[in-house]
Amino acid sequence: MAVIGLGYVGLPLAVEFGRRFDTVGFDINERRLVELRRGHDSTLETTDDELAAAARLILTSNVEDLRRCTVFIVTVPTPIDEHKRPDLGPLLRASETVGRVLKRGDVVIYESTVYPGATEEECVPILERLSGLRFNEDFFAGYSPERINPGDKLHRLTTIRKVTSGSTPEAAEFVDRLYASIITAGTHKAPSIKVAEAAKVIENTQRDLNIGLVNELALIFNRLGIDTGDVLEAAGTKWNFLPFRPGLVGGHCIGVDPYYLTHKAQAVGYHPELILAGRRLNDRMGAYVASELIKAMMRRRIQVNGARVLVMGLTFKEDCPDIRNTRVVDIVNELCEYGVTVDVWDPWVNAGEARHEYGIDPIAAPVPGAYDGIVIAVAHNSFRELGARGIRELGRDPHVLYDVKHVLPAGESDVRL
Repeated sequence: MAVIGLGYVGLPLAVEFGRRFDTVGFDINERRLVELRRGHDSTLETTDDELAAAARLILTSNVEDLRRCTVFIVTVPTPIDEHKRPDLGPLLRASETVGRVLKRGDVVIYESTVYPGATEEECVPILERLSGLRFNEDFFAGYSPERINPGDKLHRLTTIRKVTSGSTPEAAEFVDRLYASIITAGTHKAPSIKVAEAAKVIENTQRDLNIGLVNELALIFNRLGIDTGDVLEAAGTKWNFLPFRPGLVGGHCIGVDPYYLTHKAQAVGYHPELILAGRRLNDRMGAYVASELIKAMMRRRIQVNGARVLVMGLTFKEDCPDIRNTRVVDIVNELCEYGVTVDVWDPWVNAGEARHEYGIDPIAAPVPGAYDGIVIAVAHNSFRELGARGIRELGRDPHVLYDVKHVLPAGESDVRL
């Protein structure tokens, strides 16, 4: 079997299958392959010991190594473009690669997040065209949405229940059995590929909307002079209250997946209102945080133009190196518009990757007593361990400490989201 794409999703899958089956891990990124061959995963989703245990896994960028495979699992990313439209480029190129080596009887399974219908409408025709084979006669397809949660050491590939599906009843059964061989949490066989695709895309749409609601509540409570954290703590005493928190909504899933669903909805003549409203609200939160910091600095008569601000954290979530679609950059960019000098500090981040993706050069360590404003943008444990005293030592007198993620107890920061 082959796993196409060895990122956050593909590598754990290839490693797990590579413990049981002859598995080809394919990626076009030679630097990534060199790193993995040396026995280390920089995403930290797979440990060095787990990599070493995948004795039947071969890592390659050579398409010829795929020819002996009969099952292909595609795990490439599906980002959005600058206009918030689905970018299926990586997925279609991966389909072209598979199509060139596809044989009679083979099965192609997609894990990449897409809108309902994309597998059969966009990918399968490429497989047919390049292989010369007929879908559901000569080869078959499946869809099993990824559920990787970067940085989560409790909910991992094998312990998260897997949704599976296939293009025929027989293919669906095959795909389900295949994943059941490695997923200890069990599987759920969806009645169709479209159902499985839709299930994936609404998982994160639902979370996006719930966070959007709490973000809007935070905006309201701020105007009312009420601490949002106190409100949520009180409301959370009811057994069925959902424990969502305000914050920046980035990452490879929550801030992206809803646009796949809205794209397809618009293509069939429906203009989604609630989903897009939630997206617009969440996308504005970085600019809101920056403006609130500036207002707080002005109230303390701190000169804004030329001020120096420390932004703590760049990753899209705590305690992981993933900077994909991080919305911390919105805070940084907005502060720069005010003429502020911004230092970004994140011990989890690869500096070269941050520079390449966002033009940001993270600092190795902050200078004590150097900052007019401090923003705790990501709740890394290392930041929690500093505590209010350790963090405030980085600021000048006076300075403003803005706790976006409620890392500190109430009252120990100057502003909280």
